[in-house]
Amino acid sequence: MGTTGDYECPRRVPIPPSKPFLKSLQTSLKETFFPDDPFRQFKNQPTSRKFLLGLQYFVPILEWAPRYTFYFFKADLIAGITIASLAVPQGISYANLASIPPIIGLYSSFVPPLIYAMLGSSKDLAVGTVAVASLLISSMLGKEVSPTENPKQYVQLIFTATFFAGVFQASLGILRLGFIVDFLSHATIVGFMGGAATIVCLQQLKGMLGLVHFTHETDLVSVMCSVFGQIHQWRWESAVLGCCFLFFLLLTRYFSKRKAAFFWINAMAPLTSVILGSLLVYLTHAEKHGVQVIGHLKKGLNPPSASELAFGSPHLMAAIKTGIIIGIIGLTEGIAVGRTFAMFKNYHIDGNKEMIAFGMMNIAGSCTSCYLTAGPFSRTAVNFNAGSKSAISNIVMSTAVMFTLLFLTPLFHYTPLVVLSSIIISAMLGLLDYEAAIHLWKIDKFDFFICLGAYLGVVLGSVEIGLVIAVTVSLLRIFLFVARPRTIVLGNISNSGIYRSMDQYPIAKNVPGILVLQIDTPVYFANASYLRERISRWIYEEEDRLKSARETSLHYVVLDLSAVGSIDTSAISMLEEIKKNVDKRGLKLVLANPRSEVMKKLDRSKLIDTIGREWIYLTVREAVAACNFMLHTCKSNPVAIDYNAQDNNV
Repeated sequence: MGTTGDYECPRRVPIPPSKPFLKSLQTSLKETFFPDDPFRQFKNQPTSRKFLLGLQYFVPILEWAPRYTFYFFKADLIAGITIASLAVPQGISYANLASIPPIIGLYSSFVPPLIYAMLGSSKDLAVGTVAVASLLISSMLGKEVSPTENPKQYVQLIFTATFFAGVFQASLGILRLGFIVDFLSHATIVGFMGGAATIVCLQQLKGMLGLVHFTHETDLVSVMCSVFGQIHQWRWESAVLGCCFLFFLLLTRYFSKRKAAFFWINAMAPLTSVILGSLLVYLTHAEKHGVQVIGHLKKGLNPPSASELAFGSPHLMAAIKTGIIIGIIGLTEGIAVGRTFAMFKNYHIDGNKEMIAFGMMNIAGSCTSCYLTAGPFSRTAVNFNAGSKSAISNIVMSTAVMFTLLFLTPLFHYTPLVVLSSIIISAMLGLLDYEAAIHLWKIDKFDFFICLGAYLGVVLGSVEIGLVIAVTVSLLRIFLFVARPRTIVLGNISNSGIYRSMDQYPIAKNVPGILVLQIDTPVYFANASYLRERISRWIYEEEDRLKSARETSLHYVVLDLSAVGSIDTSAISMLEEIKKNVDKRGLKLVLANPRSEVMKKLDRSKLIDTIGREWIYLTVREAVAACNFMLHTCKSNPVAIDYNAQDNNV
């Protein structure tokens, strides 16, 4: 094949200088765990200033509180009262969904919002209980301890699960492991949340139909069997009342969506439903005609519950597992909601700070008779539309809930459970994001089937099965991306030195006698074997094509490594085997634009000498020019190569 001894390359690919191992490790750890470089604000600062900045970093309210104005307070006061009107009925409803006393739902809207207001970085997130986590708690812990036969032990397990959820969330934030949550893709979340919303709605048929006994299973078949197996126990009074209030709630949502200025109608609708439902039951004595009511709610603030944490329970592992799962769900929903509304106001949400804030508020909540809280979309949307300016709106909401706990709880005695079911169904219908599913189908069919798989896993199996499917499919897709990277054949765009994918650019043409391949991912043990086989296949397919077309036979294989950020020892072995395979076929292997880490490892492994330093080029254009030089020019008559050809814009 010859050498490039008489060929002068204008630029050679240098071998970067080696760095000490500890310095390289430090750089890698910084890039992995501190991509936002949170320590840059401490540089060149006196000790007292560093201490203050540290406090402000971990307790963000200390950073923005000095700039807080009365104008902001007026807006936050209105927003806080508005979301409190939603928090009270939702708190009671979701507690009922979790099969715990309704008063715990109110407790959970008092302490956690105060903690988040001090530690959270979102100006718009409204803290409260969430339906999906409530359903998960009921379905997972209800299998361990019956909420009706052992209510005290069941509540203790819930507090324990909430504690471990908080520890898990805070640990992720402190250890800068927030990227773990990112393994749940958008398609997975849409499917899982939609499936969970469907199951929650089906569970509410118990309250809507006035049924006393109902299945503890969450799958579609079990719920339908339970509903239609008790037709003789359906209460028409509950059904009519529930349908009327559900229609009212959906109607207010429709008007609110039509005109943003009417957001308060939708925000006040749940509390209005509770008040009207309670008055109706009180005046007509409907509780004596089959309409179930909440009953007595005791007055007073949250009692301490640290002593109730069941660390010695035989069901501790179930509580830990439940805590980790609901912790992930709470983080995923809360951070996604916070970032969504932060984008509207053009400010940044620190994911790790949010994890610490969520974790601390759930740890504190578990010690003050609260169960898992996060950042529900419905409540945050109301807070945003009400004009909140800061996390003070959470403090206002907490104060309103405190007033309710101290003075107003007896008023909820006659609240019908069917109204709570209507509130839950109305809220859950907003999580059935069919428009997002249609969008996934149009953009990426694979993402759509991931979404569908997560949805069907929840609806036909259980919430746990749906979550396992969602996580497994997300990890499987990541594995496929890593283990089966793309290799692309590049062609030359006429009258230029530009080389692009021949699939994307039909005008790109093959270079006679040269096969140019691009690898578009780092090469590791997981994909090295696949790439070796795929590159070998490209070579013999190209040889067969040239032979059948009676064109110039293949002489050079150029590997474009510009997208290969790093390689490992398996990749080195793969390149060695490709080199041997190419040599056996009488071809020459040429490398183009290897990156810094790749060059270091090629040099250390001595593979750079095996390939030949003269066959490693800065760009594909230079590599192809050198190959053409060897193909068409004799050593005794060297020609000049024009490297300054005008590049076309792509």
